[in-house]
Amino acid sequence: MKHRSFWHRAWDLYYDGFRSMTLGRTLWLVILVKLFVIFVVLKVFFFPNFLKTHAEGQEADYVSNELLNR
Repeated sequence: MKHRSFWHRAWDLYYDGFRSMTLGRTLWLVILVKLFVIFVVLKVFFFPNFLKTHAEGQEADYVSNELLNR
C-alpha cells in the first residue's frame, strides 16, 4: 500500500467531494467572495497603515519607543 502525504489526501478529499456537487461550487464561490471582501476591501478602507504614517522610515525605533513608554 502506498502512503501519501497529508496534503495529498486532503486535496483528494476535497476534489472528490466537490467535483460532482452543483451547490458546493456555489458555496465555495460565496466563501471566496467573502474572504476577498474581508481581507482586501476592509483592509483598504478601515485599516490604514498606521505605522507608515507615524514612523516615517523609523518603524523599529517607533515600535520600541511605544513599547517601552507604555
